[in-house]
Amino acid sequence: MSDDSQAVIPPSFIELFIEPGRSRPSASRSAIAERYELCEDLAQMLTETAHEKLWQLGITEADVLERMHRGLIGGELALDAAEAWWVTQRLAELLDWPAPPIAPP
Repeated sequence: MSDDSQAVIPPSFIELFIEPGRSRPSASRSAIAERYELCEDLAQMLTETAHEKLWQLGITEADVLERMHRGLIGGELALDAAEAWWVTQRLAELLDWPAPPIAPP
């Protein structure tokens, strides 16, 4: 992805790359944009799965999101804890569910 990409990366995602005490991201815009596209696509793809799990398992929305969060951390996608947290928050937003009680990294 080129640096002149027109993708709008939300500040909440850029913040994942800002180390405490710093004001600038620790990665290039293109690297952040690449990770953002992966995480946004993942959140979009998980919406159907989340609805299915809610219905199949008969659990709460928060339980579905917490289970999905655990799967993202232990999954094969190489998401770090911050990215997994962001995907879970974005998934809740897409589903119009309350944000899960998962502490940010």
